[in-house]
Parts: sequence; C-alpha cells; structure tokens
Amino acid sequence: MHCTASGRPLYDGALRLFIVLLICAVNYKLIESHPLNDGQATKTSEKKCGYESCHKTKPNMLNVHLIPHTHDDVGWLKTVDQYYYGSKTLIQKAGVQYILDSVVQELLKDPEKRFIYVESAFFFKWWREQDAELQEQVKKLVNEGRLEFIGGAWSMNDEATAHYQSIVDQFTWGLRRLNDTFGECGRPRIGWQIDPFGHSREMASMFAQMGFDGLFFGRLDYQDKMERLTTKTAEMIWRASANLDESSHLFTGALYNQYQPPPGFCFDILCADEPIIDAKHSPDNNVNRRVNDFLKFINQQAQYYRTNNIIITMGGDFTYQDANVYFKNLDKLIRYTNARQENGSTVNLLYSTPSCYLKSLHDAGISWPTKDDDFFPYASDPHAYWTGYFTSRPTLKRYERIGNHFLQICKQLTVMAPKVAGEFNPHLSFFREAMGVMQHHDAVTGTEKQAVAADYARHLEVAIRACSMNTRAILNQLTVDTAATHAAESATESARESARKPRWATSDTKKQYKLQFETCTLLNISSCAVPELADKFILTIYNPLAQTVSDYVRVPVPDVNYRVKDFDDVTIETQFLPVPTPVQDLRFRKASAPYELIFPARELPPIGYKSYYIMKTDENHMIPVPDPENVSSFTSIGNEHIRLTFDTNGFLVTVMVDGMTRIVNQEFVYYEAAIGNNREFRNRSSGAYIFRPANDQVRSISLQPKLKIYRGNLVEEVHQSFNDWVSQVVRVYREQPYAELEWLVGPIPVDDGNGKEIISRFNSDINSGDIFYTDSNGREMLKRKRDHRDTWKVKLLERVAGNYYPITTKIALEDDTARMAILTDRAQGGSSMGAGSLELMVHRRLLHDDAFGVDEALNETAYGEGLVARGTHYLIVGSSNKKVSPTTQAIERTTQLRKLLPAWTFFSNAENITYEDWRENFTNIFTGLQLELPKNIHLMSFEPWHENEVLVRFEHILEKDEDPELSKSVQINIQSVLSSVKIADIRETTLAANAWLGDNQRMEFVPDSPEVSYNAYGIYQRSIDEQLMLRVDKPLLDAKFYNQLESWEEQEQLALQTNRLKRLVDESQELNRVRAEKLRVHKVARQPVAEKYVEGDDRFLIELGPMQMRTYILTLEIAN
Repeated sequence: MHCTASGRPLYDGALRLFIVLLICAVNYKLIESHPLNDGQATKTSEKKCGYESCHKTKPNMLNVHLIPHTHDDVGWLKTVDQYYYGSKTLIQKAGVQYILDSVVQELLKDPEKRFIYVESAFFFKWWREQDAELQEQVKKLVNEGRLEFIGGAWSMNDEATAHYQSIVDQFTWGLRRLNDTFGECGRPRIGWQIDPFGHSREMASMFAQMGFDGLFFGRLDYQDKMERLTTKTAEMIWRASANLDESSHLFTGALYNQYQPPPGFCFDILCADEPIIDAKHSPDNNVNRRVNDFLKFINQQAQYYRTNNIIITMGGDFTYQDANVYFKNLDKLIRYTNARQENGSTVNLLYSTPSCYLKSLHDAGISWPTKDDDFFPYASDPHAYWTGYFTSRPTLKRYERIGNHFLQICKQLTVMAPKVAGEFNPHLSFFREAMGVMQHHDAVTGTEKQAVAADYARHLEVAIRACSMNTRAILNQLTVDTAATHAAESATESARESARKPRWATSDTKKQYKLQFETCTLLNISSCAVPELADKFILTIYNPLAQTVSDYVRVPVPDVNYRVKDFDDVTIETQFLPVPTPVQDLRFRKASAPYELIFPARELPPIGYKSYYIMKTDENHMIPVPDPENVSSFTSIGNEHIRLTFDTNGFLVTVMVDGMTRIVNQEFVYYEAAIGNNREFRNRSSGAYIFRPANDQVRSISLQPKLKIYRGNLVEEVHQSFNDWVSQVVRVYREQPYAELEWLVGPIPVDDGNGKEIISRFNSDINSGDIFYTDSNGREMLKRKRDHRDTWKVKLLERVAGNYYPITTKIALEDDTARMAILTDRAQGGSSMGAGSLELMVHRRLLHDDAFGVDEALNETAYGEGLVARGTHYLIVGSSNKKVSPTTQAIERTTQLRKLLPAWTFFSNAENITYEDWRENFTNIFTGLQLELPKNIHLMSFEPWHENEVLVRFEHILEKDEDPELSKSVQINIQSVLSSVKIADIRETTLAANAWLGDNQRMEFVPDSPEVSYNAYGIYQRSIDEQLMLRVDKPLLDAKFYNQLESWEEQEQLALQTNRLKRLVDESQELNRVRAEKLRVHKVARQPVAEKYVEGDDRFLIELGPMQMRTYILTLEIAN
C-alpha cells in the first residue's frame, strides 16, 4: 500500500482528502513494519534501489564489479562492544562506529559510489546513536541503492554448528529490523557468507526459502576450489534440498580471492599496500604499473568464470575506518583503467554490489552447473582441515542450545500473556539479539579468544535473566490472577472436553500469591537452591512443543523422603538415585543435594504447563543401593523396547531391540594433538579451528571402567567411571525406545605437554561399509562416504580430520537389517572411521595455537583447572527396513525434536502454601492450543510480532522416505489449532517473514543439460603453480600462488594438484545427487487426519509436505 489516491473518485473534496489521510495515518506503522512490495512505504518513482540502481555494464567487454565492503566480526579477538567502539587497539585496530560514520559521509559526496553492509547487530547499534537528519540521509542512500544491505541477519552465522531454528530466528529478527526501518529497499536479496568455515546445504535451502536470489561465499576446500576454477564451475545452481522443489534452489558463487582485494590493492589504512600516485611529474608516479598489475590479476581470474562479468571484493576485516582513503584510490583505479578503453582495452571497471553482479550473470542468459551436496569439510591446505571447531568450547555450544530452548518458551509465553507489560517486548528483543550474536561464525564455533567467549556467555546469561522476568510475570498471570484464570477457562473450553481434562482453580475467592518460577541453570550438575532448601515447593513443567508429551523429571534433593502430588490429589510414582560420585566430587559444585528425585510427568499439555506439589515427608524411603558387584557374568539394563548388556570389563557390548541383538560397544578414547610451528603446512598444530591428530591412532582412556548399577521402577542406570576425569551414566527409562549416555569429561590432563581430543566411539556389527549419514543444521540428512567427496576425487593427507563432519544433532549408519543413530545435545564433530563405527568428539584441550588468527591455545580452564564438560548422547538402534510406522528414522526424528525442546522446569518455594491452598487457588494446568498438532508437525515459531500480530511458523520434520505414514503431507486449520489467540486474518510470508510469499519473485537460472555437465568433467591436470591458497605464515592477510614447492614432499605436491578424472558413463559418485533425484520423483500422499484438524474457515487451512517450513503473520481480532 502507498499513500496516494488513484482510480475513480469515490468521494469528493474534503471528505475524500480526509479519508485518504486517515488511511495513511492508520497504516503508517503497518507500512513500516509489514513485508513490503515496491512503493508501499513511498512512491515507487522516488526509489531506485536494488537491481534498478545498478550501474550499466558494457557489452563485449570484461565488466569488473568492484565491491566496496567491510567484514565486521560480531566478536572474535575483541568483544562486540570493543569492536564497535574501537577499544583494545593493541589487540586489533578495529572500530565499527568509525566505519559507518566514514562510509556514509563518502557515499553522500558521490552518487556513483556503492557500499554494502552485512551485520545488522552493528548497524542498529550505530543507527540508534544518529540524529534524525542523518537517519534521513541514510534512508536516502538506501532508497537509491548506494548503501545496500546484504545478508541482513543479526550476524553472519556459522553453518556447521548453528541449529536451523536459531539461524531462522536471527535472520527473522535482523531482516525485520531492516524492514521496519527502510522498507522494501532495506530488504537484502543476496546471501553473503564470506567467512564461515564451510557451507551447509540446509543454509542454502533456507536462503532460498527466505526469498534470496543468490549466495556468495569465500571459503571452500582448496582442492574443490581449484577443481571448480579449472572446470569453470565456481558458480552454480545449488539444489539445496532433496525433498523440496525449485523453491530450495539457489544460485551460488564461490569468490575467487575469499573476500580480500587482489594482492597489493588493499587501499585501507590498515594495509601497507602502495596507493595510486598520479601526479604527472612525480618520480613516484605508478599509474601504469598499478593498472597493469590489476589487469593481470583480473585477466587471470576471468579465465575461470563463464561470463564477461567478474566480481572483485575491495575490502576486508574492519576496513573503511577512513573510507576516504579507500574510495579515493578506487576512483583512480576505475578512472585510469577505463581510460585505456580508448586504446582498445576491453576491461570495464565499475562500482557495484553483489546483487548487481548477480543481475549481470542472470542477464547473460547462459546455463549453469548444479550441486546437490555441501561444502564440508573445509581445508585450506593439505594439513589444515577446519574440523576442530565442530567441537571447540563444548560448554559454550551447549549454553547456546539452552538459550534457543528458553527463547522459544519466552516467545510463546509472551504471546499468551493475558496482560502485556511494557517491558515484555524489550526483554524479548534483547534475548533475540543475544541469540543472534551467538550464531556468529566466531561465537558458537568456539574460535574466539577466551575473554570473548566469556563475554558471549555473560551476554546470553543477562538475556536469559531478562526474559525470565517475562516468564515469571506471565506464569503468575496464568496461574494466579483471577482474570487470567477466567481467560484460560474460556480459551480452553474445548480442551476441557479432551482426554486431558485440565483442572482449573476451584476456589471462588482466590487468594493472591506471587510464585517465584525460578529457572535452575545448574541442573546439569544436579544443583538447584529451591528444592535443596525448601521442604515444600511447586514444580511447574512447561512443554514448548505442540504435542502432548510425557517426560521424566529429575530434581536434586538433600534426602529421599519426598512425595509428589498433582492437582487431582494423585500421588505420583517416584524413584530416588544418587547423584553420580564424579559429579558430587566436582570442586565447584556447591550443592547440598546427594540425591535426585525422579518422577514421570504424564501428558504435559502442548504449548502449556502442568504443576506438581512436592513436599518432604516423614516416610522412610530406601536409600538407593547399587547391585552387588558382578565379576563373573554380563549384566543388563533396559525395558520392553531396548536392552543394553555390559561385559565383566565394564563396557557396553550388545543392544537388543526389535527382536534382534546387535553388537554395540562404546568407549572413550582420544587423539593426541599435533604440535608444530605453523611455518609450513606440514607443521600445522591442532587448534581452535583445526583438528589435526599427531597420528591416526587413538589412545585408550581405560581398559576396565568401574561400574555401579542402580535399578528401580522408573529408570535403570549404569554409572561408569573410566578414570578420574572421564565418567558416564548410561540409563534407560521405562517405556523409552532409546538409551541415554550422559558423559562427564574433564579436567583433561595436559601435564605431559600434549593436547588431547576426546572421543566417544561406538563400534557395532552393522555392515555399513564406508557409508554413514550426518545431519545438515539439524534438518535433512546427507550421505557420506569415507575418503570421498561427491564432486571431486579427494586426496587426503589428514585421513581422520579429512573425514570429520559437523554433527548438529545426529549421525547414523545402517545396513540391510539394522540401523544405529546417535543424537547429540550440542554441535560436535563426528565421523565413521570404520564399518559399523561412529565417533563423536566431545571435548578438546590444546596447548598450541593453529595460527589462524586467535593467537591463543584452546586451553579452557575454570576454577583453576581444566574445563569440565557434561553432556548427553542418545543411542537409537533399530531395524533399517521397517515397513510400518513408526520406523526407526521416525523415532529418531521425534526424539530429536523432544531433546531439542524438552519440558522446562520452573521452581517455586511453597513453604507458606499448603497443598489444599495450591489445589484450590491456582490454575495448575494450561494449554495454548485448541488441538495438539500431529506428531510430524512442529510449531517452530509462535511469537509476538507487531502490534496486534503474531508470527507463526510450522514445519514438517520428516523427509519423504523416512516413514510410510509420517512422511506424508498434512493439512491443519491454524484457527482450529491456536486457542490462545483470536485470529482475524492470515497471510503467508517468506521463511524469514520479511516479504509476502505471493509477491516474492526470485531470479530463475537455467541448469546445464546432462551433456554439458558431463563434458565439464573432462581430463584436467593443472600444475601446482596455479594453486591460490591462504598463506601458511599469515593466513588471515591474503592468499598467494604457490609456485616454489620443490622442497615439498611428493605427497603434498600430489594433494595440491587438481584431480578430476574423466568419469565412466555409467559411473556416479555423487551420492547425494542420486538420492535427491530419487526423492524428487517420489510422490507423497496426504496423511489422513481427524476432521477436527481441517474443519473451520478455509482461509486458515494449510498443508505441509515433507521438510517444508511455512511462515504466517496472523492478524488478531481487536478487543472491544
């Protein structure tokens, strides 16, 4: 909508003018805050941004698109604030506020100049400090396409260790802020992932679903890069989903020089490169030489690309702090290079942006190669595989996952708040932004300095506390306030009729209480003040999933005399177990609880809570005692679904499930870290980025772990102690189809001077050969083959590190009869180094830096000793050929979701509240849904948006071939499902909610025909003097061509050669292309659902197919 009157007049004179002005006034805020089309915020004629603002290229010339840019890490060597304000200059001279100040002034001087900016976290920190006049000038720059936002997320996220839910959230928030501020011209159309250390297929799929036209990135494996340059396939159509159609296809380009300027052409104050000296009579005049050098570089680059357009990045880390210096030299470079056209030069330089470059590629009208797998792992040289960061800083990785968990709860409760307080949205926004920062490629990756990691954790902890104020206030409204109770009763009238039959407060005159609803952040070491100190307390269990779930709750308590009751006066079955001895012995654990109270929380309502009253009693419960020591026979734990057997040495040896018994052994081992001086490739140390074992052989941690076995009515546990720094609890709960392995590792000893990389390894008799599967950011699975890459014949000098992949949530293998999967509670590195074997790196402690910029060893300490990490793996074993639902893969998917967003526990002291008062005066069960969703549909987002709006996002969690029933498409009526909001209207958006889906038009690119694709794979053997790689001595400064390698070992020279051999016609090594092509022709039926899911207003009826995510903005009814 735009505020102009057009068409046939409906009213005359003043009345018509009044109505138009009224409409404009009412819609002004909506215009600024909704997904937009051109012309909604202002007249289209006043804007010329995006593709319309591109400078014209010249036909029959090589058009060189110069991209002025800065890469501003949202934390790395310095904290976010230190980078923004420019402090700590002895660490790094970088001040983002000066970059934006300087660039804006230069752009205002010259309408020909262009600049792109990426990190919304920094931009809006700067934006808030500007006065209204400068803000209007910046809006003018944006509207004219002179300042263009690229990427637009809160930070440039990592693609290996970030979970898809967090990625979507941080894009949604960053893009919303741009949309609110700048309208359509602030909407990025290009992804710009120039620094992440490898690239996931799911990330490309999400870019496509967010409406982006293309993606450019900087880092890919050095062998892959040379292969693609040689075959002119560095720019491609990435078919980024095996389950979705063209909506997931994304044009993708690998930048030639990562994101740096050509060597010798960094004109920034941070660089020492020679400026262009053009004084006619100066003896230092260097115009001809500098232009010749530049032409040599671009002609060399141009031979590797398909069109007469190439992209040259002119910028780097924190460049343009004095933009005049850079732009002044770029002006000269453009002027003097283009002047040669009068003498026959066919090179044309122009200021450009990535979107303008993409437009030129699109307009070329040619076809492009395709890709179906991903760009992991990334290696920058034969001995530098960037696979260590998959695990680096494991506790920070876990804290980020907890942050995502609580963010979803805070968003949901804020939507459902009966009374909205003024601080709710600021608290939620702050939390969103903290989580956006955590996705940065030097945050969740663990590749920052230790002080910066501590600042990330501090920032996230403050954000969690801020949103805890929301959850406390809202839960008190829902639980205590009379008005809230009446609203809840009304909203859940249909839910009353369901099988759950929620019980609401029964007293007519309610007593007013304010409960604590405390979150215990140390439950992972069995520590929580409320249950340790109070004889009576209330446990409120919030379920953030849209399905009714049952879960087991563990509460740290000082003794074993407790009773648990629900609101129906039913005493709940309980079990007590000791806190594992290695946990109790942690020096920093200040808890007084030697036991854990365990009970089942049955039928937790979807998007809702259920409360329990727990009181100390005088009853004499038995103190838990382990089984007698068994040295002569095997022992087992389990239930009717799964049984685990341990041998007399204390190791897991078999798993019985689905009527079969399979050999499954689990042990902890470690790789000794390589040590080197980093002056040559072969002398690379293992570090925060790089995983490089000193040799491929693992070392045992223990040959005979000590066992304690505890049995009870709810759970059976094996407590394993491998040594004084590695222990584990293996448990199987009643009725659960999987086993939990809760590991505790650290402090890792380094007294011998060697760093160590700790591995949990599972060996089985499953005949998987060299094939295994890993997830992509927690969504689709990719097929992996040991010592293999789908699109080139890889040569590995680092066999272990070169076979490691990012495991965001799951790794699996199978044969014709059995399947084994391990689910993780945080991102980790993993692989299959042998048939039937899976391994996951859980912790690492290193004593040497890997020379990729951090300049610190990854030697994490806490409380005066090495860092201790605790986490959980979930072992699922089952049949690989089930024909009935649920299949093993479906169980993995639903378990994966349950472990990502488990029930959250809130504790409240009840010393002054009797059970009768609690039962009569509190609303002790609540749901925000009228109907729970089918088990294969996830309510991925449910959050407040703009005034009188709610953002919802649904996803189908299975792939097409994972289950005969649950892989089918599903229809639901949103209005029938959501009971806590009254919906007046609905409109679908792109994935990140910054454009209406129906109005979104993406560029289309034509794929190569099979014949063209095949011919591109002819025999090529380029010499090693054409290898453009990061400098070994200063990898962060620039790349260099390696052409003096006589001293290199023969193996290293071989690994530096491109190696595409002509394929046989019937040969196909592209494993993921084969699978994707099978799934693309796989027809998916619609899953039958109960009539209640689809009845109602058809406007609110939606359908989700396998792996589909759909986003909607709901307009709410306005209360009278």
